[in-house]
Amino acid sequence: MSNIVDKMTERLFTDAGIKPGMRVLDIGCGPGAVSFMLAERVGDAGFVYGIDRDSHMVEAARIKGLERGLSNIAFVEGNLDESPFDPGSFDAIVGRRVLMYQPDPIMAVRSLAGLVRPGGLVLFHEHDTVTVENNAVSLPLHDRVQSWLRNMLLSEGANIHMGFALHAVLTAAGFSVEHVRAEANVLTPTQHYPIGAIIRAVLPRLLRHGISTEEEVEVDTLDERLARERQEACATYLWELIFCAWAKNTG
Repeated sequence: MSNIVDKMTERLFTDAGIKPGMRVLDIGCGPGAVSFMLAERVGDAGFVYGIDRDSHMVEAARIKGLERGLSNIAFVEGNLDESPFDPGSFDAIVGRRVLMYQPDPIMAVRSLAGLVRPGGLVLFHEHDTVTVENNAVSLPLHDRVQSWLRNMLLSEGANIHMGFALHAVLTAAGFSVEHVRAEANVLTPTQHYPIGAIIRAVLPRLLRHGISTEEEVEVDTLDERLARERQEACATYLWELIFCAWAKNTG
């Protein structure tokens, strides 16, 4: 199901110039959500590879690709430092929520330079779990759920402010930055976001780090309770900032 964040990713593709016929690599592809968006955009004349080091994610993406009957997409298990691709294989390389998990994001981006052709693009979509201290209306359940995700990422060593570092990282890695922008993922009494599905997906990680319990989360009713809290307060809540950046390989 499409959501506001996917729409932001689509706008990133449009503005950066992802077009039919391109060969694109989706790094850290997970179960393939971004890869499938790219495959629709590049069409039959193009091709998309998704790569991820998690074999279970790669297998899930392959199954989804077969179910969709797509012939312009393939998924590969592996790390970029042991890339199975030839130099200059791609017109563009895309990553969503990838750099925040890299211990050295500059080196991670620099390793892509050999895979994208001269003049080709790298595109990154990173989140920032910004907190707003001066909310006009208190929404304690929203604050609590947001804190679960923030503490989980911190426990795993992720950079929760990677968005603010995108320009510096891309520049230090040798790319020429074309544009950086940020959009807010805003929740209103009538505008929702699938937080419950996100929490369900990461619940094992929350439990493993001792951040919350299943009883506290009550995942089956979480979206309903969050919506009710906003509706009863007639409140708007800034959930996160989404940073999108694209840069050109001038090498």
